[in-house]
Amino acid sequence: MAAPAPGLTHACDFVVDLLPPHEMGSCSTGTRRIIPIVGGSVSGPLIEGRILDVGADWQTVTANGVAELDARYGIETHDGAVIEVVSRGIRHASAEVAARIAAGEQVPASEYYMRTAIRLDSGHPDYAWVNRSLFLAHGGKVGATVKLSVYRVD
Repeated sequence: MAAPAPGLTHACDFVVDLLPPHEMGSCSTGTRRIIPIVGGSVSGPLIEGRILDVGADWQTVTANGVAELDARYGIETHDGAVIEVVSRGIRHASAEVAARIAAGEQVPASEYYMRTAIRLDSGHPDYAWVNRSLFLAHGGKVGATVKLSVYRVD
């Protein structure tokens, strides 16, 4: 008999501010780019704070149009803790929707797929619980930001 499916608890929402990507071009694994993460906000029932100007998303877009997301950045909470974010995920969309997103259009997240698995890590005693939790997020790109709803896997 299968174990019951895990639940999800809404932890927070991220609004991640981005600079234009540094395009690396076509590499052996796909088209590569590095997108600087330069700030943003975190709000929600479990974590509140700001996204620090200390990260980037190293993306690879495969031949079949799937963007492999590999982001690492930091959060400073409202009470002074620093939390590392390591986010690995995928985004895929039709060519038409991908072009609209790239042009900065606000495309409803229902028109494409973007999911990430997130690990958080902190040395602050009030946030030790994040070190023992897994997180999942969904969301999308809106202009020069990425908006994610982040859930703790119960």
